[in-house]
Amino acid sequence: MLRIAVPNKGSLSEAATQMLVEAGYRQRRAARDLTATDTANDVQFFYLRPRDIATYVASGDLDLGITGRDLLVDSAAEAEETMALGFGGSTFRYACRPGTASTVTDLEGKRIATSFTGVVRANLAANGVSATVVHLDGAVENAVGLGVADAVADVVSTGATLRQAGLEIFGEPLMESEAILIRRRGGSSNGAQDQLLRRLHGVMVARSYVMLAYDVLAEDLERACALTPGIESPTISPLHREGWVAVQSMTERAEVHRIMDDLYELGARGILVTDIHACRI
Repeated sequence: MLRIAVPNKGSLSEAATQMLVEAGYRQRRAARDLTATDTANDVQFFYLRPRDIATYVASGDLDLGITGRDLLVDSAAEAEETMALGFGGSTFRYACRPGTASTVTDLEGKRIATSFTGVVRANLAANGVSATVVHLDGAVENAVGLGVADAVADVVSTGATLRQAGLEIFGEPLMESEAILIRRRGGSSNGAQDQLLRRLHGVMVARSYVMLAYDVLAEDLERACALTPGIESPTISPLHREGWVAVQSMTERAEVHRIMDDLYELGARGILVTDIHACRI
């Protein structure tokens, strides 16, 4: 039976659970449940603290896990990323008092407060910088004002919290993080793992694409297909009305309204969009 770790709470938990449901896997019935068994798919899910998931996967006690890229790097566990899952995005940045530093090399000999010591140490090492990393469990933006550190490293969205603390962001991001699927480093895959990857990939494709259907004059078909090339190729069917054809094509969701407008200008009619709930590519 395939054993998979899933975040039990926090920003990754709900999105991870929803993705697994969309991939056809049964999930726990209540938030307090620690495990769930999907006998139809021969999979057992374990709901764990996101920070602990990499450790369980690295030890081999669990086969796969869903966690954040930042948490994997921070743990230094012997686990590796197998697939980015497209949700839970975050950016790690350095911040300090204005005029104190402009690049990571300016942190030489400084104190840096963070909740992600592993991420910061890896970034400093990659840049050849020697600095003291101060671990805090939260509210790292207060560390400079309280004299605990000279700079901080934290997840940044708009930067408003850092600015309120009198800090400014500097340098390049330490890391762009998102939810990922991980396995033990150097581990081999099997049929059940490959099936999970195909299903999760299918969910991501289904979320990114819609099925676009329309009718168009046969003489305009080539120009219409140039707008809607599909994944492999559009499906073309003759209509009862002579000189017209029906077209179906998978189209990127983000571009579909622009493409619909272009098709209408071309003379296409009966333009319909349908959500894709699942697929295999």
